[in-house]
Amino acid sequence: MDIHYTPEELAFRDEVREFLKNELPEDIAAKVKNGKNMSKEDHQRWQKILANRGWYAPGWPVEFGGTTWGPVEKHIFDEESAAFGAPRTIPFGVNMVAPVIIKFGTEQQKAHYLPRILSGEDWWCQGYSEPGAGSDLASLKTRAVRDGDHYIVNGQKTWTTLGQHANWIFCLVRTDPEAQQQRGISFLLIDMATPGITVRPIITLDGDHEVNEVFFDDVKVPVENLVGEENKGWTCAKYLLTHERTGLAGIGASKAALTHLKKVAAKQQKNGKPLIEDTLFRTQVAEVEIQLMAAEMSTMRIIAAAREGGVPGAESSILKVKGTEIRQAITNLLRKAVGPYALPFLPEELEYDFDGEMLNSESSPALAGDYFNMRKLSIFGGSNEIQKNIVSKMILEL
Repeated sequence: MDIHYTPEELAFRDEVREFLKNELPEDIAAKVKNGKNMSKEDHQRWQKILANRGWYAPGWPVEFGGTTWGPVEKHIFDEESAAFGAPRTIPFGVNMVAPVIIKFGTEQQKAHYLPRILSGEDWWCQGYSEPGAGSDLASLKTRAVRDGDHYIVNGQKTWTTLGQHANWIFCLVRTDPEAQQQRGISFLLIDMATPGITVRPIITLDGDHEVNEVFFDDVKVPVENLVGEENKGWTCAKYLLTHERTGLAGIGASKAALTHLKKVAAKQQKNGKPLIEDTLFRTQVAEVEIQLMAAEMSTMRIIAAAREGGVPGAESSILKVKGTEIRQAITNLLRKAVGPYALPFLPEELEYDFDGEMLNSESSPALAGDYFNMRKLSIFGGSNEIQKNIVSKMILEL
């Protein structure tokens, strides 16, 4: 198994670097690197640049606007994007609902929704989790009752990421209340402008409005918005989750965060010397870096196997666990690097155009928020406990 890049792959990496150097807007990169607030318009602007290059939907078939990239090219693009400070792709449209529509949707659904996702005309959010159905998603209670040419939807979804920006939501709903667990669930596409939908913000521990509650009160959804077969939406759900978990190890993002950590620690002083020279702190940084290098090597082995036709198994669960633990450890060290100055800051310091006097250092305002926000990494996309169960069954045969 060859885990080294081929000459063609190295040439592709150079092409990606040149593209990012010339096309990534400086203000967007600065926001990402410095933890500043990103607007909906920032994401849409970058999406348009990627779409114009034909690189916004690399996982799609070429006939729908995708690329011929394999797993190696996708890994290279993700890693270089993180290094240059490109914003993460909002996944709900391009990487989650689109693959489901491509796999299970009608020709009419493909012709209508896919171009609107590419153009940025539609912003999607995900309606999966409910107050009583998180890790046990199959216990969801949101109901959809057939009434002629429509479904009448009632229920509640929660932790709906960026739902305040979305004009469409894809939902798992129960269409057969008598069926057990995964049976009797359907996959619906719902226009957020439909009467009866209420979006209520949830302010998270870091003080940000990223997630929401979404309530459905007698919401009428055309039957033509059903994807796949009625009562067989769990098949769509499982297929979508394989795409949601792709890249959750976040190797590129962790490498960029580690570089930032070293820069911050080089500026911070302890006993008259840069913090990075402190033996204990330097040892903690080195330990995380070693773990990251090991995770990257494992990622490259999986990618090399995929290049040769292999399909990732429980190894993806291992990488998800280790990758999220590494990212959390880096945010913890960043928070520790500035000590008590990580917490107090002026909210306006998180805006890109802020030119006033900083309460503390220029790197401190986002650090506590990032630390709190990254606690979620070990929960979403299948909690780390669930991933460990998968590893114990598939690899350890316990």
